[in-house]
Amino acid sequence: MRFGAVLPFVSETQFCELARVAEDAGWDMVLTWEAVWAQDAWATLAAAATTTERIRLGTLLTPAARYKPWDLASRVGSVDRLSGGRVTLGVGLGALHENWLAFEPDEGRAVRAAKLDEGLAVYAGLLGGQPFEFHGEHWSASPVEVLVPPPPVQRPHPPVWCVGALVPGRSRQRSLERAARWQGVLAAVAGGSLDDPGSRLTPGGLREIAERIGTLRAEAGLTMDGYDVVVEGDSHGGVGDVRPPVDPWREAGATWWVESWWDLPDSDAGRAELRRRLELGPPR
Repeated sequence: MRFGAVLPFVSETQFCELARVAEDAGWDMVLTWEAVWAQDAWATLAAAATTTERIRLGTLLTPAARYKPWDLASRVGSVDRLSGGRVTLGVGLGALHENWLAFEPDEGRAVRAAKLDEGLAVYAGLLGGQPFEFHGEHWSASPVEVLVPPPPVQRPHPPVWCVGALVPGRSRQRSLERAARWQGVLAAVAGGSLDDPGSRLTPGGLREIAERIGTLRAEAGLTMDGYDVVVEGDSHGGVGDVRPPVDPWREAGATWWVESWWDLPDSDAGRAELRRRLELGPPR
């Protein structure tokens, strides 16, 4: 199992500094997050790419339906080249909140889901190389011959982790179908809310998610080799009841444990505690 950490409530400069701290302490990845009006996640990751050597860089998560997919492909491709192939794109529909709705209306879950699926298809196609053509309901792209950027280091494109939320009792699981088509699943169980955001995920639920995705991939002629099953938790407190020890999660199919420390205050004291936790190293 590999270990990552989300770095909440830090500036761009602090993210770069703490990414180096995490790298020195043996973490495998650091991740940032995205809001509509906030520090730019991809500029932050680009800066961190030039100040680190080994650690992977990613988002948890990018509400990709908001992006024009060629803009997203450009940003992820740039960070991938700057880092020498160390970036992962984490995507989902995004959680509606005041920071989002102050600037953009809610298009509805169905529209966001369709935009996400089409956008990821364009993302992969553009980074896979020219000529590429796509015509969907929301996004279209024609082949390009001028000003084409260099290819990413990770081929055919930097990996994509998708939120896969198991809806108990439902036969068809659309978010798991999406996650199965890409390179990893950010595992969840439906039922949380902005007012009650704790995780409903258990090792049993994770096992069901991994088994369902394995079946979906097998039906598509794909294996689970190299596929990432990601558990987001907090070994210090918060994020529901998802806690180490990590062995039950590993046995249930997890390949990544990502510390998500959203309970830390947005203050100097909170950032000092964040540094202390990173310096402790991952909960192996």
